[in-house]
Amino acid sequence: MSKHLVIDAAMKEKWPKTRVGCFQYKVRVEKKNEDMWKYLKKDIFKKAKDAIFDYGVNEIPNIKESRMAYKAFGKDPSRYRVSSEALVRRIGQGKGLYEVNTVVDVNNLISIESGFSAGSYDAAKIADELVFRVGKEGETYKGIGKDEIKIDGLPVLADAAGAIGSSTSDSERAMITEDAEEILTLVYSFSDNRDLEKAMEYGRKYLEKYAGAENIESWIVE
Repeated sequence: MSKHLVIDAAMKEKWPKTRVGCFQYKVRVEKKNEDMWKYLKKDIFKKAKDAIFDYGVNEIPNIKESRMAYKAFGKDPSRYRVSSEALVRRIGQGKGLYEVNTVVDVNNLISIESGFSAGSYDAAKIADELVFRVGKEGETYKGIGKDEIKIDGLPVLADAAGAIGSSTSDSERAMITEDAEEILTLVYSFSDNRDLEKAMEYGRKYLEKYAGAENIESWIVE
């Protein structure tokens, strides 16, 4: 059964352009897809470096709008970077990317190409009813490979048990391990352009080709 996601009204009020692209699919998570890394290093790294050269990181389309949304939510986007910006910055600095697993690596590929933050979650570890909202005062969670992260003012994905992830950094609760069998991948858009629709098209292809995703359902929440 596909998850049901809504965007919180208070969030929409602060940033009316907020939309979320959703993929739900079955998968066998593998350690690495060599073809994907070749494509990433040859084509996508170059594209990211060209975009940095053309715009400067802060002005790259969709990173720019995400930064503006963070300001509207009361967060300093230079201290709490949207994950797409953090990934592009790593490429620009020649640090490369972490190899995690096929699902997370494709998630990052979609994020770098689109400029949108993307998050992937183990569907078995989250409830069926989800909300995308602004983090509440004093709200925290244990980040992946990090201590408690303060998520007040950040755009966060949550269920009845609390926040699961954000467009900056995800929590440990629903992180993707090689045991995950069904995944929810979300693409967080704060732009009023058609780039989300495009990202949903190539995102589906990447998930099938590089992560072996099957039975993909995809939809956009406005």
